Amino acid sequence: MQKGLWYRTMGSILTSEVKLEPKNIKLDAIYRKILAIIQKRSNITNQELAELVGLSPAACSQRTNALKEAGYLIGFHAEIDLKRVCEHVLAYVEFTLKNNDPVSRERFSDAIQDIPEFMDCLRLSGDVDFISFTCCSDISELNKLCDQLASDTTLSIARINPRIIIDRAKWYFGYPISKLKWLES
Repeated sequence: MQKGLWYRTMGSILTSEVKLEPKNIKLDAIYRKILAIIQKRSNITNQELAELVGLSPAACSQRTNALKEAGYLIGFHAEIDLKRVCEHVLAYVEFTLKNNDPVSRERFSDAIQDIPEFMDCLRLSGDVDFISFTCCSDISELNKLCDQLASDTTLSIARINPRIIIDRAKWYFGYPISKLKWLES
């Protein structure tokens, strides 16, 4: 049995989660164009999107809603220019666990979920078990978070290695889906 997807809608105060069962849609050229455009321009109007993919606004809206309902589009966000808004430090933090067994990994993953400064966390192969993209108010706060995690013996963390980001040479603005092999649905 497949697990359902969680679609998150961000409101100004509340976050609501609605469980969706994943559905398959045959991703023809138009669906693919819609996905490629929306992932880079999530605030595009339906009218603009319809013109770019060659559909009427009603047909475009119907296809976009079908992608949402089927779980292909799992969230929308806006990127904020943090340099203009607040003081901050960005870092990648590497975590190596003492025990890399399923229970330890799940316990660590659950703990990271509850800390908003750890915005993304990926499990890796090799000598590092996890890496997290992190944003804190300053280096002192980053150190406090790392110390807090390191001192929690239930997480079985052997090593934490923060790597401060000095400059952004390139930033993630969507997957290179035009260069990837599409799944047949």
